[in-house]
Amino acid sequence: MTDQRKYTAKLEGSRVLIIGGTSGLGFTVAEACVEYGALVTVSSSNKDRVQGTMEKLKKSYPSASDRVFGLTVDLSKAETLEDELKTLLEGTMRDLGGKLDHVVFTAGDALAVIKLEDMTMQKILQAGQIRFFAPLLLAKYLPKYLNNTYKSSYTITSGTIAEKPIPNWSAIAPYAGGQHAMVRNLALDLKPIRVNGIGPGVVDTELWRQPKEEKEKLLKQASGRMATGRPGEPEDVAETYLAVLKDWNMSGSMIRSDGGGVLM
Repeated sequence: MTDQRKYTAKLEGSRVLIIGGTSGLGFTVAEACVEYGALVTVSSSNKDRVQGTMEKLKKSYPSASDRVFGLTVDLSKAETLEDELKTLLEGTMRDLGGKLDHVVFTAGDALAVIKLEDMTMQKILQAGQIRFFAPLLLAKYLPKYLNNTYKSSYTITSGTIAEKPIPNWSAIAPYAGGQHAMVRNLALDLKPIRVNGIGPGVVDTELWRQPKEEKEKLLKQASGRMATGRPGEPEDVAETYLAVLKDWNMSGSMIRSDGGGVLM
């Protein structure tokens, strides 16, 4: 007699697209979904990184080699954004063999830390291209490509800058705050498909592009401003994404995973 699998089988056989799935949070979410039995497509703008990620996932999960796929997508240009999104969704549905169950958006570019006196209209718009405009326009196409059920979901990645200000982050903080409203409104526009957001705090990912010594110094400083006393690891926050995908009763929610940083 075998044990029941009421919880660990919830993602088994589901079709998942992770945009920004070749590094950082996106990669660990891809790992977790593969580990739970899902068919997974990872995407980013770099073809070599997509290929490398596929190989890495297949090496870690040999039995899942026929469940891992990859596609490239360029979200950086406003004039081609919608065509890129449609091509990505079409290709994912073709590779995974049907409509999708979950789409997770973790894509991001270098953090737009801009001093107030250095702001320009172009810099402000560029700061929101991938982090705000891309996930919003993506939602336009999801009814066609996601199964129309409460079991399906769209998850957007924001950040705690929406709740706790930091000097020189005024160009990107409004976009993060806007993502909170985006999640709530899309939960109504896409219902019964569930829409939620994840707000990570300081997490040790590739977005920290400083030299190693400077990065370690900054992370050490950040540790003192966190209730846990340590920056998050991508594998920690991946657990939050799993919860959002598997909780069929959650929609319109923003979930914070920040080591208690907002409290300090």
